[in-house]
Amino acid sequence: MARKCPKCGADLVFADPAGKERMKCKTCNKVFVFKAKNGGGGGAGEGKPGSSAKTPAVTAQVASAEPRPPVKELDKLTEVEVAEEIAAFRRDFQDGMKEVGKMIVGMNDVVEKVLISMIAGGNVLLEGVPGLGKTMLVRALSQALQINFRRVQFTPDLMPADILGTNVVMDDESGRRSLRFQPGPIFTHLLLADEINRATPRTQSALLEAMEEHSVTVGGTTHTLEEPFFVMATQNPLEQAGTYPLPAAQLDKFMFKLIVIYPTFEDLDEIIERTTSDAPIEIRRVTSREQILRMRNLVRRVPVAAHVESYAARLVLASDPASPFATPLVKRCVRHGSSPRGVLALILGGKIRTLLDGRFAVGCEDIQNVAPATLRHRIARSFEGEAEEISPDAIVQDLLKHTPEFGEDAKLA
Repeated sequence: MARKCPKCGADLVFADPAGKERMKCKTCNKVFVFKAKNGGGGGAGEGKPGSSAKTPAVTAQVASAEPRPPVKELDKLTEVEVAEEIAAFRRDFQDGMKEVGKMIVGMNDVVEKVLISMIAGGNVLLEGVPGLGKTMLVRALSQALQINFRRVQFTPDLMPADILGTNVVMDDESGRRSLRFQPGPIFTHLLLADEINRATPRTQSALLEAMEEHSVTVGGTTHTLEEPFFVMATQNPLEQAGTYPLPAAQLDKFMFKLIVIYPTFEDLDEIIERTTSDAPIEIRRVTSREQILRMRNLVRRVPVAAHVESYAARLVLASDPASPFATPLVKRCVRHGSSPRGVLALILGGKIRTLLDGRFAVGCEDIQNVAPATLRHRIARSFEGEAEEISPDAIVQDLLKHTPEFGEDAKLA
């Protein structure tokens, strides 16, 4: 009878065919160590029929999943290996969404875009009124992905040292004093910057180096942050008194800006059922930081056709009113468009959307899927645009409508 994984119930296979002491789960990749029992009991062992060796019993479990082998270069993968890599990517991604969905209701698109940004190595800005579950979303992500999580409540009196850390005077055993660096909450994998627009620009700028370089400099010493490092910031669009709007340079550091909408009647009914009953919500850990880095490595190897690169570039150039690709609406209602970071975010987001659909070639529809989240915070409206109440999302939809997938200057592969 085949042995089952205690975690997921899938069949176990021998990871060490020679000694047959280690077995691995086909699904969750956990490794188990077996040891034969001594003494009574019936049943044949792993040897010949009638052997006195008894059925092995689990005596220890490896604490972490056995790491998969490094991702090969795509040109060295067979078609079967490529299909296996894509299937594993989709399975890990969907498992993460499923576990987060146990706690978060009605935010599937937001959860998907957050995971896409994390895998791509970007950051996310969430905008929504209080009480919609933004903090709970981050906590659920950290539990499902098995990564560290820290939360910082931004207030006007928050100082950069409160986030980054500082050098403190310490006494050693001999009584001699020395400076020792005390790390701040930024030294984590997933950092929630709650209500980031309530802090002063000086404190907001403390995140710039960490978001872009994934490192922190304190007292002339640079400290590297452990990967994956991901910042999720929130801001309230209703209360603007006493806040400090993020400058364009800092907004550009966020790969996506996501709008958290109010839940529907059905969503509220489901929230009541889940949160007011005595049934506990248990989030299963489905991946690890090593697997996240492996997924990121695979994304970088997804090829992009020349005409898709051209489409993404023309889409970003069309957001600039001074560009020959600009639409009439952009020329009238936009002060400045997206930076080159916008086209990089479009390509990386499109690659991940491609893998989620089980394909290995990015299409223009993948670029279109992530365009609103990528460009809405990178487009600055002019006075005319604000007076006419033309939203950034309306401008992005105008870009998608009037930018052809195949331009006259498109380079076909």
